[in-house]
Amino acid sequence: MCDTDREPDRPDSGESATDAVFSTLLEDTAEELYESAPCGYLSTLMDGTIAKVNRTLLDWLGLTREEVVGRKRFTDLLTVGGRLYHETHYAPLLRMQGKIGEIALELKASDGRRLPVLVSSTVKTSGDGEPILIRATVFDARQRRAYENELLRERQAAEETRRQAEADRERLLEALSVLQQSLLPATLPTVPGMAVASHYHTASLDRLGGDFYDLFPLDGKRWGFFLGDVCGKGPQAAAVTSLARYALRAAALHDADPEAALTTLNTVLHERFTGGDPRYCTAIFGVMEPDPATGTTTVRIASGGHPPALVLRAGGQADYLPTPGGLLIGVLPDPQFTSAETVLGPGDTLLLYTDGLTEARIGAHRELYGEEALRSFAAGHARGGPHALVTALKELLAGFGEGLDDDTALLALGSTDPAAGSDAAPASAPAPVRESTI
Repeated sequence: MCDTDREPDRPDSGESATDAVFSTLLEDTAEELYESAPCGYLSTLMDGTIAKVNRTLLDWLGLTREEVVGRKRFTDLLTVGGRLYHETHYAPLLRMQGKIGEIALELKASDGRRLPVLVSSTVKTSGDGEPILIRATVFDARQRRAYENELLRERQAAEETRRQAEADRERLLEALSVLQQSLLPATLPTVPGMAVASHYHTASLDRLGGDFYDLFPLDGKRWGFFLGDVCGKGPQAAAVTSLARYALRAAALHDADPEAALTTLNTVLHERFTGGDPRYCTAIFGVMEPDPATGTTTVRIASGGHPPALVLRAGGQADYLPTPGGLLIGVLPDPQFTSAETVLGPGDTLLLYTDGLTEARIGAHRELYGEEALRSFAAGHARGGPHALVTALKELLAGFGEGLDDDTALLALGSTDPAAGSDAAPASAPAPVRESTI
């Protein structure tokens, strides 16, 4: 049953007022929308003569309608560069395609200011398809240009920073190279009746290594030699390397006994690096006395925690010369070192190396290369003498690639056959070659 006495619903008075306000605000004529648009509008004849332009664009340019309509062409509003681009690219593309969008140009205001803009144009055609008018929309790109310029400045600053960093790194690498070479002998001396060869392989150019070696005369008959490895990398390791080299040479001149030389080095390191910054190294020190008449060389060595020396015989055998009981140098105040002795016959070679070689990672499972693999490899080059052996080991190290992450020093000493003299000629070895796996 209907309620006939009920009055019909009436619109809410508040909603009616809001609608009225919106209606008033939206009562814009097409002319007002055109003139006050947030972008510039203009229409030109096909020859570019401006036929119509809105107030927004006129305000940007600082011109009146009378100065522009029928008196200027679109290209008159552009900078010299903009006119050139318009004639060579913009206009031809517009004629071919009938429209073109968001082309970056620059307008020239009446006060000489440059106004970066993005221009989109379409060609209006007559009923029979003939082009009669060009309509263009011009967007203000000043903020975009400022943003692009800021990005460009930041990119240029970043590039300059990169170049400076590269230059700084080159200077650092040069300084590190000079410092590294100062920690090694520039050349190895000529030893009568001996062939000697050395190599230093740098795993990282931007880090100073702690490996070291040397060969020097003790008297008219005997020669001292050593090879070692300081714990750590960088300037601190280099300082210990320098100290170790000079301490061993000085100790050998006072007492050439291998055990005594290592004991002296241990005392120096233990007294110098105490407290919260302990420093230590491994090393082999040896004395050899070649007999050029027979081609044999008596060698006596002692080791402080260093990998064992490898003796290669002329017949093709290779075996380690054990030096048990040697402790790391610099750890304890009074360690005990033991020595070992061997005689190198004609064509035999003694190889000293640091653990960067045997601890290289190889294969898919990144296994240690190891001492047994080194012994087998060296046996295959035992007949070639020190130079051939070191050359082969250089190639082996290069082949490890990224598996070699520690520096490696090599020192090979071999007795020559007085009759053959095959490997004696180059006894004066060239300066150590520094190579990088990076």
